[in-house]
Amino acid sequence: MEPAARRMMQAMIHRGPDDEGYEELPMGGDESGPVAGFGFRRLSILDLTAAGHQPMFNSHTGDCLIFNGEIYNFRSLRAELQLRGILFRGTSDSEVLLQALSTWGEAALEKLQGMYAFAFYEAKTRRILLARDPLGIKPLYVASLPDRFVFASEIRSVRASGLVPDDLDMGGIAGMLAYGAPQDPLTVHREIRSLPAGHSCWISSGHAAHISVFMPRAFWRFPSQVPAAPSAAAAASEVRVLLEGAVARHLVADRSVGVFLSAGLDSFAIAALSKAARSDIKTFTVGFTEPGVIDEVEEAAAAAKLLGTDHQRVILESADIAGLWNDWLGAADRPSIDGFNTYVVSHAVKRAGKTVALSGLGSDEIFGGYPNFASAKRYVSILRALSHVPSAARTLGLRWLLRRSSLAYQEKAQELAAGDASLDGVTLRLRRILTDRQLGRLGIDTSSLSLNEHLLSPSALTAIGSDGGDAFNRVARLECGLYMGNTLLRDTDAVTMAHSLEVRVPMLDQPLVDYVMQLPERIKTHPGGPTKLLLRQAMKGLIPDSLLNRPKTGFSLPIDRWMHGALRDSCQASIDYLAGAGVLDAREVRSQWAEFLASAANVHWIRPMTLVALGSYLRNISGRG
Repeated sequence: MEPAARRMMQAMIHRGPDDEGYEELPMGGDESGPVAGFGFRRLSILDLTAAGHQPMFNSHTGDCLIFNGEIYNFRSLRAELQLRGILFRGTSDSEVLLQALSTWGEAALEKLQGMYAFAFYEAKTRRILLARDPLGIKPLYVASLPDRFVFASEIRSVRASGLVPDDLDMGGIAGMLAYGAPQDPLTVHREIRSLPAGHSCWISSGHAAHISVFMPRAFWRFPSQVPAAPSAAAAASEVRVLLEGAVARHLVADRSVGVFLSAGLDSFAIAALSKAARSDIKTFTVGFTEPGVIDEVEEAAAAAKLLGTDHQRVILESADIAGLWNDWLGAADRPSIDGFNTYVVSHAVKRAGKTVALSGLGSDEIFGGYPNFASAKRYVSILRALSHVPSAARTLGLRWLLRRSSLAYQEKAQELAAGDASLDGVTLRLRRILTDRQLGRLGIDTSSLSLNEHLLSPSALTAIGSDGGDAFNRVARLECGLYMGNTLLRDTDAVTMAHSLEVRVPMLDQPLVDYVMQLPERIKTHPGGPTKLLLRQAMKGLIPDSLLNRPKTGFSLPIDRWMHGALRDSCQASIDYLAGAGVLDAREVRSQWAEFLASAANVHWIRPMTLVALGSYLRNISGRG
């Protein structure tokens, strides 16, 4: 047991370079039962003393906890527990979580506000409770076999145990190629699964060498839309109050905190609220000498000057790009096309000596910052209007209308026209990268996989819920539960923790999310109006009108040009490995890459990047990276 756990701990030392701990705990009804090994690597942020060491024991009950993340309402929970006569020996949120679980059991989950993945050993029943935060900010991977159960914050750690077969899962690979990242609960490994966000499960043992894993239970759902909504002004005022509280709680740390700052609304709002709460805020912006990079360095510097923050511009030379790219691919805990931007920013922030940073991630999903919020409704209307037209005729018409577009876009539009015309179906199709036809050419028979027509596990949409309210809120649920949860949050965690940097996302503070997601569409958007209308109204008076009305630009890198130039050799090596791995059709893998290099069909870089990311990951886990 211990050698396997020690290998797992070593594989994730980057997540916790400050301390480590290991304990063995008896499972089952007698001493001949299985043993649970709890291993932990600590990144010290709250209570830097030995009182924050994990695994952490409750001296009165014998309960034990290992916990990754932050409980942002730990101070109010601590006060509530103290009223019950509970004494604390330290100041960490970990101790508060342990005492909360010992006191309230599984019911404590409904009281927590934070980002977390934890394992709680209940001594009196010799069971283990696993849980993951409602939006999936922190990951938790599990592998369940008849005589063993392995869990960790990273896939590489589960694999390092040596206890789990390394077979690949074509369903997980199909989801990755379709959407750019594996889709929960699947991974590209057959025996490794992701515990769904907002779920918990118990692990127990009835007799020797037998592990019982109970079905994961949802302890949080997206809130239902309220029948009687407040006025737009009242909603904006409440959002402002909730954001102020969220940022204040996210700033609590015994290490210095930085803020990612671009020229956009989201990061400026976080920086402004942070500055209002603490005077010593430092902001960071990364720039490049590479021609063609839209890095917003000057705009961010002007914003920082306006705020009065201690601002640092980190300029990366063109010669740094290839090395950072290879480091990013090497640090990947799973194949994904996303995360290079965040990896680069995190590299700079950690180099500046920070351990905690705040990000504006999540704003686009809950406040409506994506084109999908408007375009999905528009496409649904068009498809319903054309529903009486035979499918073949619609396809021919689309081919003619889109004859000057790229082949990939034509194929996507044709599948959109022939597929599910519901709001869910259209929204998911708009997020697709490779179509079913393109996957088929790669040798993946989507009809043979145990997935629904959108190449998702049947449980994926169930977890999001069906009572989404109006169209805006339904799209928001899908964006939060799928794109944000499976791609943005997972990649942000992986690439920031690769630098031993904890990134916090105040826009996803639970009270704020619960409030915004129950408001009707009319409060959050107006036809022809700006995106993220409610957030803009909430920030009036704190953010200048010139910035509030500034269109979204984003942090854009010339990935396409780099893949044709400075990164071509690295990408080619990944393509070559994938072509020879026997997972996909080798000829089609090479053909799609050659098509991109020739740009004959105006291929967007994201499409071949799915193959590069998959090939790089498989190459790395084979030991040839």
